[in-house]
Amino acid sequence: MSGADAPGDQEKSSAREDVSDGRDETSAERADRNWLEIVQELRVTQTGTQILAGFLLTVAFQSTFADLPVHQHVTYLVLVLLAAATTTLGFLPVSLHRSMFRRHEKARLVTQADVILKAVLVLVSLLTAGVVFFLFDVATTLPIAVAVGIVVALGMVAVLFVFPLLSSRRRR
Repeated sequence: MSGADAPGDQEKSSAREDVSDGRDETSAERADRNWLEIVQELRVTQTGTQILAGFLLTVAFQSTFADLPVHQHVTYLVLVLLAAATTTLGFLPVSLHRSMFRRHEKARLVTQADVILKAVLVLVSLLTAGVVFFLFDVATTLPIAVAVGIVVALGMVAVLFVFPLLSSRRRR
């Protein structure tokens, strides 16, 4: 071929976005890539949620469960509901994908799934801190459990929210 563009090359290159990250991709390609990244992140959060939920579901079948004080039963039931809510919210992007499939709404799906994934991270953080609190409450004393639960919650906030925020500011 000569130095001239093949038919369609010019249209394809004009559809490409000039973005600061140096990627040569169309908005549809970017949406596809972003969707795949969100799906991978959802897999990670779902695995963690499933492990915590599985642990919680076994607790009620232990012989000593009936001997726990009322506040520990309430804590346990709140954690089971939180695990169910986290799991359900984690499925929402999949449900949205099914409803938007082949409608050329991937960019909107990515935007909505991003918000949902952030909410899932908040719930997973609460669930993790809650499970640690519950375990320490059963194994030690309530004041120790409160202290450890707070430390874990603060650690989750630092690792999942503050550190990424500071890291993104440094890059700018």
